[in-house]
Amino acid sequence: MSDNPLFRFVDVPRQMPRRVPVKVRVVTHEEIYGDFIPDDAVDQAGRCIDCGNPYCQHACPLHNYIPDWLKLVRDGHLTAAAELMHQTNPLPEVCGRVCPQDRLCEGACTLEQGDFGAVTIGGIERWVTDQALREGWRPDLSRVRSIGRRVAVVGAGPAGLACADVLVRNGIEAHVFDRHEEIGGLLTFGIPPFKLDKQIVRMRRAVLEDMGVHFHLRTEIGVDRRFEDLLDEFDAVFLGTGAYHAFDGALPGGALDGVHAALPFLIANVRRELHGVPLDPRFEVAGKRVAVLGGGDTGMDCVRTAIRLGATQVSCVYRRDEANMPGSRREVDNAREEGVDFLFQRQPLRILGEGGVTGVELVETRLEDSGDGRARPCNVDGSEHVLEADVVIIAFGFGVEPAPWMTASGIEHHDSGRTVVGGDNRLPYQTAHPRVFAGGDMVRGADLVVRAVLDGREAAQAMARMLRAEAQAA
Repeated sequence: MSDNPLFRFVDVPRQMPRRVPVKVRVVTHEEIYGDFIPDDAVDQAGRCIDCGNPYCQHACPLHNYIPDWLKLVRDGHLTAAAELMHQTNPLPEVCGRVCPQDRLCEGACTLEQGDFGAVTIGGIERWVTDQALREGWRPDLSRVRSIGRRVAVVGAGPAGLACADVLVRNGIEAHVFDRHEEIGGLLTFGIPPFKLDKQIVRMRRAVLEDMGVHFHLRTEIGVDRRFEDLLDEFDAVFLGTGAYHAFDGALPGGALDGVHAALPFLIANVRRELHGVPLDPRFEVAGKRVAVLGGGDTGMDCVRTAIRLGATQVSCVYRRDEANMPGSRREVDNAREEGVDFLFQRQPLRILGEGGVTGVELVETRLEDSGDGRARPCNVDGSEHVLEADVVIIAFGFGVEPAPWMTASGIEHHDSGRTVVGGDNRLPYQTAHPRVFAGGDMVRGADLVVRAVLDGREAAQAMARMLRAEAQAA
């Protein structure tokens, strides 16, 4: 092995954390990646060449200090590495699991460009946070002083959790309201347990509560609490209510028995795992042929869940080719290993059946230059054919549907439903209502978890500046 640490990547190949064998993982809903052995994590961190221009850091939406905490891991400073991770990312153990590192930090790694294989950034991020929390590490708030201000956070998804974390670090009391019985939003109810163990989210809840965050669950704003009451009781409000309006493509046959939207299907399975309740009979797929329409990460979650629920055949139908899939390459590879069939360049035309689903009529597509950098699928005349199926799950993505109380409070929205924030004479993430800020999918449209975390972090910083100035002027 080379004595020069800058050339360690030559002798130490890229290595992912251990992975559960396919035959085992398809019959369980547990995470498929295990822990690094500590020595392996240190070796993998030591592959970083500290290239001087950290492309990995630039490619990360949070601009995490990746080379710096990799060096800390290499030198055995686990606690310091965890502390540094949390300076930019309130949810590193989550991002280490669900971020598409292949399209972000690892995809930009200098070693990836040189065909040596990127540093295993996501796996190390996950291992460091998990290990530090197990060893009792908690954020050090000993220097934080209260500024006597309170903020209501609506939505306990990644944007809301990140916002609450940063607010508390700035001496601001944070109260998080959510309609569900658990925190996490789609982290808990949308992402399957084999990608994100729900005990990880519960651990983060315990950390946040230790920091002083107050959670008010099973509390839906506009139903259980009036939004006007939050404006009266708190100095500011952050909205992170996500994007839950499912696109159905208006396919003929969409009302047939056996046709499901992706999110209810995923939520039913998560609730079964969380609370031990029987799976809703509508979503039983054991012994059935399942067709999932859509090639994003939600589609991958659906096909891999269907495999684990005992479907005899699972197909993913996507209208573009594999190179143009919006989902993580890693998730596509995992799904393929687990037995999913991919039908690329296929456009669904209609769902077939009388009482229940019998199949989906598809047409082949060819890809043409759209002028915007992404290929446009066009139907090929005469190529219609039928994919036989007993269950169809529609995973065409999600849009934003503003709640009536938002509009009534003067909060502006784009035609798409996304909330308008920032702009002239406004702070970052500030809505048309000066006391209300917003971020995450309700502002961006359905997007990555890491970008929701970014919005929550930056919105909290903007609120802290506003509230600190007001406190000093009082």
